[in-house]
Amino acid sequence: MLRVAVVGSGPSGVYTAQALLNQSLVPEVRVHVLDRLPTPYGLVRYGVAPDHEKIKSLQNSLRAVLEDERVTFVGHVQIGGADGVPPARLAELYHAVVYCVGAAADRPLAVPGEELPGSCSATRFVSWYSAHPDSAPDDFALRARSAVVIGVGNVAVDVARILARGADELRATDVPRAALGALAGSRVREVHIVGRRGPSQARFTTKELRELGALPGARIVVDPAELARDPAYAAPDGLPLPAVVRRNLEVLRGWAVRGEPAPSGPVYGPSGAAHGPSETVYGSCGAAHDPSEAGYGPSGAAYDGVRRIRLRFFLRPVELLERGGRVAGVRFARTVPDGAGGVRDTGTYEDIEAQLVLRAVGYRGVELPGLPFDPVRGTVPHAAGRVLRDGVPSPGEYVAGWIKRGPTGVIGSNRSCAKETVASLIEDAPLLARRPAADDPLAVLRAWGQRPVEWDGWLSIERAEQALGRSLGRGPVKIPDWSGLLAAARGEER
Repeated sequence: MLRVAVVGSGPSGVYTAQALLNQSLVPEVRVHVLDRLPTPYGLVRYGVAPDHEKIKSLQNSLRAVLEDERVTFVGHVQIGGADGVPPARLAELYHAVVYCVGAAADRPLAVPGEELPGSCSATRFVSWYSAHPDSAPDDFALRARSAVVIGVGNVAVDVARILARGADELRATDVPRAALGALAGSRVREVHIVGRRGPSQARFTTKELRELGALPGARIVVDPAELARDPAYAAPDGLPLPAVVRRNLEVLRGWAVRGEPAPSGPVYGPSGAAHGPSETVYGSCGAAHDPSEAGYGPSGAAYDGVRRIRLRFFLRPVELLERGGRVAGVRFARTVPDGAGGVRDTGTYEDIEAQLVLRAVGYRGVELPGLPFDPVRGTVPHAAGRVLRDGVPSPGEYVAGWIKRGPTGVIGSNRSCAKETVASLIEDAPLLARRPAADDPLAVLRAWGQRPVEWDGWLSIERAEQALGRSLGRGPVKIPDWSGLLAAARGEER
């Protein structure tokens, strides 16, 4: 019997387990799917927006794999770190270990003012409204009048959509109580989604983009002049474009035709760089009105009850502006295409008022102590999924998912990635089977100080979340904290 540990219960981990079950060369395989959290499904539970019910239903297919009698879910087990099991010791318990630990860090903007209160990563915002137990309580400056989301991928569109939705629309989802309450009291009236390049280079899918236009009580605003700067937008028929790009441009063109003017903040040339950050931002962020006053939008115009989502392009963030010790706006450099697929600065700048700034410019893998790590790529060095130590495959160690290939692709991309890794593992199986493995790895993990939550514990968490939802007149509502999750896993009432 071949005993395999898969570290990570998100899509890449479960697809790896599924590929191990579906292969026919090694008839007897037992898989332990380990996770740091007491809950399975990874980013499907804690990364997919709560109003994306179709994508979240992917949990049903992942569940079918985890309920297979040859698979054991082992939650609340820390691998690596001061309190965790080192990879070298984990390798003593199994014939092979596949690390599917994702890319947990987000990329910084690396601009002045990024650490100001009111500025944070979209990842942190997503974790908050998804009830990730590592997420600290935060109102995310939802008393702000204007928010800027930097990035033009699906994560940026997700967080903008959540900001623009009414709380009543989210009440039917599993959003935790505190987040739903904060969103119900949100004063955000303007959401700017800003990219440094043009619309043809945006990374969102057409489905996500169209969803913005279907939001009740929200209006999409695009600037035709910004769209026209993109050669692909100006002459779409003369360029060979991917289908998704062509569809995105069609959606944006429709919004530009029936939209409204897109007001901008102060615009100035190179001499404007001499202005102090507070001088310019005060002019655009509240000299004429107090941003906390009800009834006025960022421009001072009377609020008409419609939230506006402004899609902006060819703007590169260069500084987050401060007022009263918090973020008050973002200074952008205007860019134009450079003719080689990139952009160049024009020497002019624009400030956009914002009391909340969320960056959504990509993810990055995090080093797991005890595994080799490429700090430049943010991945574990590998050959077809085999972990490389000093350039040589390390027997019994494998990777799959984003920690293997970087944060690219969609959820389904993890399936082929997992299959490649499993093919390497099965090819190595005759040698792996000669390695020692523990008869009862869970007993050893407990002896090493871990307190695993198995499948029955997860089912107890599910029942507790259903009961919580019933008490609130809602469907299942997520438990957002470690103590609550672990108590529920033990069947304790709160």
